[in-house]
Order: sequence, then structure tokens, then C-alpha cells
Amino acid sequence: MTAPIPPYPVTDLVREAMAISLRGVEELLPQPAWEQKLARSAATGQPLRIKLGLDPTAPDIHFGHTVVLNKMRQLQDLGHQVIFLIVDFTSLIGDPSGRSSTRPPLTPEQIRANAETYYQQASLVLDPARTEIRYNSEWAIPLGSMGLIQLAAKYTVARMLERDDFTKRYASQTPISVHEFLYPLMQGYDSVALKSDLELGGTDQKFNLLMGRHLQQEYGQEPQCVLTMPLLEGLDGVEKMSKSKNNYIGISEPANTMFAKVLSISDTLMWRWYELLSFESLAAIAARKAAIEAGANPKDAKVALALELTGRFHGKAAAESALQDFELRARGGIPDEIPEISLQGEMGIGALLKAAGLVASGSEGLRMVEQGGVRIDGTVISDKALRVSPGTFVLQVGKRKFARVTLQA
Repeated sequence: MTAPIPPYPVTDLVREAMAISLRGVEELLPQPAWEQKLARSAATGQPLRIKLGLDPTAPDIHFGHTVVLNKMRQLQDLGHQVIFLIVDFTSLIGDPSGRSSTRPPLTPEQIRANAETYYQQASLVLDPARTEIRYNSEWAIPLGSMGLIQLAAKYTVARMLERDDFTKRYASQTPISVHEFLYPLMQGYDSVALKSDLELGGTDQKFNLLMGRHLQQEYGQEPQCVLTMPLLEGLDGVEKMSKSKNNYIGISEPANTMFAKVLSISDTLMWRWYELLSFESLAAIAARKAAIEAGANPKDAKVALALELTGRFHGKAAAESALQDFELRARGGIPDEIPEISLQGEMGIGALLKAAGLVASGSEGLRMVEQGGVRIDGTVISDKALRVSPGTFVLQVGKRKFARVTLQA
């Protein structure tokens, strides 16, 4: 066992770093140890090692995925060393966390392709110049069979079965393969190899993160602290952000779309997003809340959030352009850049809307006409039987869908 962390003075700077560490987190364990690590770093000038393991099961990232990355960036901005760990070796095992059955492992080719795409997107949040990229195959393969057996001897089957998903599968007699026990062991061993001071993850990773603490102690190292982040509510403000629920914002979505989606969230959800997604200081966010309580328009705070998030992934100029586009549409104006479509002959309004790609079907187009949501050159169309003659005009559905259509005779 290692000696306790020697006490270091907790200065105002350390307290500020602690507040940033705790911002929006689900759990930080154990908090006193992390505070002392921060104090030691401040006193010695030695950066702490912050680890995030990526299991590259999918290449695409939405705002919900960036919650943990945002916390990494906040700690990175405090001057600590961020380690972006691609768990290529353990991805060959398949992470059983939160699963009711054995997950098929990825191929090495899938892992490499997903990891490359994921890191490119993650670099929009992290500072690439201050990010250390590692692959756990560096130490997992040299560990060998003898080393793996010795590692497995440091944890019991009884303790492994305390994990919630294993407990449920064992009770229901759902098969658990022996190799699945190796995943948390190998994830824990990553912390030993990297000598990490803190490991981050989602709430479903708590068991694996604590495994790192246990194994570091077994190998005579100072145990890491663990930090879990909550799940981000999606656009509906109820369910977690998910592509399957269509309540997400992908970080690769167009700037205009991203900006408009952020503005669509509720005033209540806005503060949750400020807490988990914004890089503004807690003091600045508190000032925004105070201003609204004093009578300021909540929309101003939401626009600021939309500008920040859109600017993070598309640049400041694109974010400002998205704001201008949104305001133009809100006033019923026509954006500068809209699709231009050429079609043949006179057409019924429903068929025309579908052919222009503004609705999914002619019947949907007629419903939009009935609801007063269709305009031609700014004039609302109310006649579902309208047949549009050849010419060039701007066709609009709702506030955001436009097309400049040329009907040729």
C-alpha cells in the first residue's frame, strides 16, 4: 500500500480548480483526495494526468458525447495533462458495461477507422497540442499470457459479480463469457500503465473506473480519483440525447441547423446545457441568470449559448452567419443561399413541393397548404387545388425551408 498523500495547502486557486472539477459532475470519488492532488500540483507545478478511455464502437459524436470531453477540456485549461486513450486492445474484447448479453467484438480495421474519425471530432473540443494520444495495445500485448494471469489474480470472481450488469445476467442465467471479466481488469490496468491521477467516464463506467483505483494500489501506486459525468438531456428536455430518439445535435451538422436547434430548447433546459456544454465561467453563468431574474429576455442567453456552441464546431464567422440567417427567417425573409431547382411544366402545388424536396410527399405538401405554411414569393398559398404555371419563384415551407424553383414550359 502507498503512503497517504501528504497534506498541501488548499489555496483560493485550488478551491477554484475544485469548483471547476465539480461543475456538472455526477460523482467525484474521493473528493478529499482529488483536492489534495490539485493542491500538490499547485504547490509543485507538476501537472496531473487525466485519463479518458475511448472504446471506438462508433465514429460519430453528438452533443451528449461531448459532456465528458468538455470536462477534459476544462481540466486541460487548468494546466493538466490530458490523455486520450484509444482502447484498441480491449475493444477486441467488447465492453460489457450496461449490456444484457455478450457484445460482438470489433475488428482491428473497424477500431482504427472509428478511432481516427472520433479523434478528429474530439479535437474540436480538446486542444490537440496539449493532448497525449495513446493506444492500450502498447502495454496490453507485451503483458502476455503470464502477465494476464497475474493481473487476473488481483481480483476475485465474487467482487466481479457485484457489478450490476453481471449480477442481473447471472441471476437470469444469461451467459457471461470469461473474457468479459477481462475488460474491467484491462481498463484498470490502463491506469497502472499510464499512472493516471484521475479517470473520467460515464455513469455506467463507475465499476471499471474504481477497478483502476484498486489495481493501482495493488501495484504500489497512488490510486487515481474517478469522475463520472451525467447523461445530457436531448432537445425534448426529457430523454437522454440519442440519435434513435431524434432529439440530438450532431457536432458535424451544418452551422445553421445547429444554431436553430440550440435555440429550440426550453428556457429551463438551457441552464442544464450551460452547465454541461458551455465553457463560460460559473460566475458568468450566474450573472446571466441574475439578469434574467431582473427582467432580461431569456432569449439573449440562449442566443449566446447557440453562438458559443456553433462557433466551437464551425468557427465564429459561421456562428454569426447562422444568427443572421435565423433572424432573417424569423422575419419571413429569404436567406442569401437557397437550393435552386429546375423542373418541367405546370404542376400541382402538392407535387411541386415534393419535387422541390421541401416535403416528403404530395399529401404532406397539401397539409402544409391547409395549415397556411406554404408561400410563393412571400404570398401565403391557401388553395390546395392550385396549379403553378411556368416561371421562376421562391417556394417556402414553414420558416426554414426554401427553394428557388424554375418551372420550364
